Amino acid sequence: MNKAQLIDAIAAEAKVTKADAKKSLDAFVKVTGGALKGGDRVALVGFGSFSVSERSARTGRNPQTGKPITIKAKKVVKFKPGSDLNDSVQ
Repeated sequence: MNKAQLIDAIAAEAKVTKADAKKSLDAFVKVTGGALKGGDRVALVGFGSFSVSERSARTGRNPQTGKPITIKAKKVVKFKPGSDLNDSVQ
Protein backbone atom coordinates (compact mmCIF):
# COMPACT_ATOMS: atom_id res chain seq x y z
CA MET A 1 0.00 0.00 0.00
CA ASN A 2 1.44 3.36 -0.98
CA LYS A 3 0.66 6.78 0.49
CA ALA A 4 -2.19 7.55 -1.93
CA GLN A 5 -3.85 4.21 -1.23
CA LEU A 6 -3.45 4.75 2.51
CA ILE A 7 -5.08 8.18 2.23
CA ASP A 8 -7.99 6.66 0.29
CA ALA A 9 -8.42 3.93 2.93
CA ILE A 10 -8.29 6.41 5.83
CA ALA A 11 -10.82 8.68 4.13
CA ALA A 12 -13.20 5.76 3.55
CA GLU A 13 -12.83 4.33 7.07
CA ALA A 14 -13.18 7.69 8.87
CA LYS A 15 -15.79 9.02 6.43
CA VAL A 16 -13.81 12.21 5.78
CA THR A 17 -12.61 13.81 2.57
CA LYS A 18 -9.36 12.68 0.99
CA ALA A 19 -7.95 16.17 1.59
CA ASP A 20 -8.67 15.90 5.32
CA ALA A 21 -7.21 12.38 5.44
CA LYS A 22 -4.05 13.64 3.69
CA LYS A 23 -3.72 16.53 6.15
CA SER A 24 -4.12 14.13 9.07
CA LEU A 25 -1.56 11.66 7.73
CA ASP A 26 0.93 14.43 6.93
CA ALA A 27 0.45 15.88 10.42
CA PHE A 28 1.01 12.45 12.01
CA VAL A 29 4.23 11.94 10.06
CA LYS A 30 5.49 15.45 10.88
CA VAL A 31 4.66 15.27 14.60
CA THR A 32 6.06 11.75 14.96
CA GLY A 33 9.27 12.72 13.17
CA GLY A 34 9.65 15.80 15.35
CA ALA A 35 9.14 13.81 18.54
CA LEU A 36 11.67 11.18 17.49
CA LYS A 37 14.17 13.86 16.50
CA GLY A 38 13.76 15.35 19.97
CA GLY A 39 14.58 11.99 21.55
CA ASP A 40 11.03 11.07 22.57
CA ARG A 41 9.34 7.73 22.11
CA VAL A 42 5.94 7.60 20.36
CA ALA A 43 3.67 4.84 21.69
CA LEU A 44 0.26 4.00 20.23
CA VAL A 45 -1.39 1.44 22.51
CA GLY A 46 -2.36 -1.65 20.54
CA PHE A 47 -0.55 -0.50 17.40
CA GLY A 48 3.09 -0.19 18.44
CA SER A 49 5.83 2.20 19.41
CA PHE A 50 8.44 4.19 17.52
CA SER A 51 11.80 4.93 19.13
CA VAL A 52 15.30 6.06 18.21
CA SER A 53 18.26 3.78 18.76
CA GLU A 54 21.97 4.45 18.36
CA ARG A 55 23.86 2.16 16.02
CA SER A 56 27.56 2.11 16.88
CA ALA A 57 30.37 2.47 14.35
CA ARG A 58 31.52 -0.77 12.80
CA THR A 59 33.76 -2.19 10.12
CA GLY A 60 32.10 -3.35 6.93
CA ARG A 61 33.24 -4.48 3.51
CA ASN A 62 32.97 -2.74 0.16
CA PRO A 63 31.05 -5.26 -1.98
CA GLN A 64 32.76 -4.12 -5.20
CA THR A 65 36.36 -4.26 -4.04
CA GLY A 66 36.21 -6.41 -0.91
CA LYS A 67 38.24 -3.81 1.01
CA PRO A 68 37.26 -3.08 4.62
CA ILE A 69 35.50 0.24 5.25
CA THR A 70 34.41 2.03 8.38
CA ILE A 71 30.68 2.56 8.75
CA LYS A 72 29.91 5.62 10.90
CA ALA A 73 27.73 5.52 13.99
CA LYS A 74 24.20 6.78 13.42
CA LYS A 75 20.74 6.99 14.90
CA VAL A 76 18.03 4.73 13.47
CA VAL A 77 14.27 4.63 13.95
CA LYS A 78 12.86 1.41 15.33
CA PHE A 79 9.27 0.21 15.38
CA LYS A 80 8.01 -2.41 17.81
CA PRO A 81 4.52 -3.66 16.95
CA GLY A 82 1.91 -3.88 19.70
CA SER A 83 0.13 -7.07 20.65
CA ASP A 84 -3.14 -6.07 18.93
CA LEU A 85 -1.32 -5.43 15.65
CA ASN A 86 0.58 -8.70 15.95
CA ASP A 87 -2.64 -10.60 16.66
CA SER A 88 -4.44 -9.04 13.69
CA VAL A 89 -1.68 -10.14 11.32
CA GLN A 90 -1.68 -13.76 12.52
